[in-house]
Amino acid sequence: MKLVAAFALFSDLYVAVRVAFWPTVIDIYRNPASIFSISRTFMTHVWSVFAAPTDENGRLVKRSLLLPHATGTVLDIGAGFGHTIQYLDCSKVNRYVALEPNLQMHSGIRQRAERVGFRESDGSLVILSCGAEDTLDILKALDGPYPVDTITSVLTLCSIPSPERVIASLVRDILKPGGQILFYEHVLSPRADVAWWQRFWTPLWSFFLDGCRLDCPTHLHIGEMKYVDDDGKEFGMWDEGESWGKPGESEENLWWHQAGRFVKHVR
Repeated sequence: MKLVAAFALFSDLYVAVRVAFWPTVIDIYRNPASIFSISRTFMTHVWSVFAAPTDENGRLVKRSLLLPHATGTVLDIGAGFGHTIQYLDCSKVNRYVALEPNLQMHSGIRQRAERVGFRESDGSLVILSCGAEDTLDILKALDGPYPVDTITSVLTLCSIPSPERVIASLVRDILKPGGQILFYEHVLSPRADVAWWQRFWTPLWSFFLDGCRLDCPTHLHIGEMKYVDDDGKEFGMWDEGESWGKPGESEENLWWHQAGRFVKHVR
C-alpha cells in the first residue's frame, strides 16, 4: 500500500479539527457537562459540514440500493441529519423511522422528512433517540413484534459498539420475516496491507469521530448471520442476499465501501 494512501486520514482529520474545534469549545463553555460527550459533540459539528458532500459521494450507490428496494416501514439506523430520506420512494414507503441518539441532529431529520411528506403528526415519521442496541425501546415505540419491513444502515454500523450483536438483535426481533436489510458502509478491506493500516489508525480515528472504526467487517457480520430454531439447529438468516463494492473505488482506500441487500428467511 502506498504511504500517501496509508496516511490519507490525516488530511481528513486536519479539516475536521479545523471546522469543529472552536464550535466544540463554545459548546463546552456554554454547557460544561458536554465535555463528558466531547467526541459526540465534535462529531456533530464535523457532520454538519461533511454530511452533504459525503452523501453526494455515495449518491449513485445509494440510489441504486435504496430507491428500488426500500418498502413499507423503514427503520433507518443512525439517521444523522436525515439524508437517507431522499433515496426513498414515497409511493412504496409508508413510514420512516429515524433512529438517532444525537438530539442535535433531529431538526435536520424532521426538515428533510417533511419536505417529502413524512410527518410526526400523522405517524408517517417517527424519530427515536435511543440507540440501535435498545431493541426493547424500539419495539415499544413501534408496537412490535416485527414492526419493520426494511432496515437501512448508511455509514453507521462502524460507530456502534458490538455491531455484530446489535445488528443480529435488530434483524431477529424487529425485522419481519421476508423483510430486508439494505446497507452502505465503509468496512475492513480484504487486502491484508490495507486492513493492517485500518487497524493501526482505528484508535486515533475513533477517538475524534465518535467511535467510528475503519476496521469493522460489517458486510461479513451481516452476510454470515445465523439464527437458531426451536430445536437448537443453526441456519443461515437469509433467504437471499448479496453485497458489492463501490464502482471505481481504489482498493487502497482506507474507507473501503460495501453495499448490500439481504432478505430475512420466512419461517
